[in-house]
Formats: sequence, C-alpha cells, structure tokens
Amino acid sequence: MRIDILTLFPEVFPGPLGSSIIDVHDIRDQTSDRHRVADDTPYGGGVGMVIKPEPVFKAVEAVRCDPDSGCRERVVLLCPQGRLLTDHVARELAGDDHLVFVCGHYEGVDERVREHLVTDEISIGDYVLTGGEAAALVVIDAVARWVPGVLGADESAKDDSFACGLLEYPQYTRPAVFRGWRVPEVLLSGHHEQIRRWRRKEALRRSVARRPDLLAEAMLTAEDRRLLEEITDEGANDGPSCD
Repeated sequence: MRIDILTLFPEVFPGPLGSSIIDVHDIRDQTSDRHRVADDTPYGGGVGMVIKPEPVFKAVEAVRCDPDSGCRERVVLLCPQGRLLTDHVARELAGDDHLVFVCGHYEGVDERVREHLVTDEISIGDYVLTGGEAAALVVIDAVARWVPGVLGADESAKDDSFACGLLEYPQYTRPAVFRGWRVPEVLLSGHHEQIRRWRRKEALRRSVARRPDLLAEAMLTAEDRRLLEEITDEGANDGPSCD
C-alpha cells in the first residue's frame, strides 16, 4: 500500500508517521503565485477562508497512479460530512493499493474538489476539528492495522475491539496476583478450549454491558446465543471491569 497526505501543514506529520509507505505533501507547493496562497474568502460572503480548488487538484494529480496500472486508488477528503469511520471502513480502505488523503482546513475546501476530485469522504466523529490533519492520523492508524506486516502479529488485529463486531475480552499479564486481585483461574489453566470459550463469553458480556447496540449487527453463532443466556442468568454487569 502507498499513502499520500495532502495538507497545508505538513509539519504536523513527520513525528507520528515513521513509515516508508507514507508521503506528506504541502498543498502550497502547487500554487501559482509568489506568495503561495492556497485559500481565499468564500463567494457570497461569510467568515473564514476556503481552500482553493486549483492547488488541491494539482496536488492530487501529482501523486495519482498511472490510470493504466490497475491500481486500486481512493482519494479521501477528511471532513465532518463524510461517512463515519468504523473498523469495517478501515478494513475496506486497507484493501486499496493507494490512498490519497486531502486534509481540509479553515471553512473547508472548494465544493468542486468534493464534486469532481475526491472519491470518498470520511469523518472520525460528530464534532469539528480545526483541520483534517488529526483525522488523517486516526484514519491511517486504523487502516494500517489491517495492512499485512504492519503489526508485529497480524492476528492481533482480528481480536481487537470491533474487529469481530464486539468489544474485546479482558486482558491480563504477570503477576498472577497483584494487590490481592487475581487473574481468572481459567487463563492459568493451559486449557485452550476453555480459555477460548471464556474470552468469547467475556467479549459478549462486555458488549452487552457497554455497547448493546453492537449485538444487533454482530454475527452471533449458536454458541454465542447460549453464552448470552448464561450471561443473562448471571447478570450482565458482573463481568471484569477495566480497573
């Protein structure tokens, strides 16, 4: 996978992004005036500034794949009007060969960028940021977890919260007893089937208690439904806490 980030503030990115697959580009490099002006006042009046279409189009066109290469390319505008980022969306984007992220700023970008250039719009939540840079970092981090070889153990992403439609089960490590709080005995048993069942049950228990809305979309097996019945009998809020 290759990722290009187009932004007015490239200095935001070098620290968090130490990856050879990611390149950051300054939209101002594609301006045609001596002052490198990439924004202007909105037609019709109003407060704030709008990023001009010309430098954004040129910036995207400078990094696009060869149209005859068969490259699966997506140009993503980070904006509050986009579709909400979910783990499912992150996995979808991870299947592309080339992602180009356009970071909006000020009052946004000229509407012609949205209508004629970008192929996807993504939001990381129902709130407004000062620019798309922080959102781009969030999306890239979520996507990169699904790119083979990025994680130390590729299988770990499949067990994370939301990856299977549920919240993740509780995790423990040494020591087995800390300040009188013990690790569940099943995790010390070495019995892999019992451990698998316990983890699935706790993932279901945690989802019931904290995000019951996830169960409506989760692909539940017959075993899951039996475990949910057990959880109901035990009391859905008696599971391990995050403390």
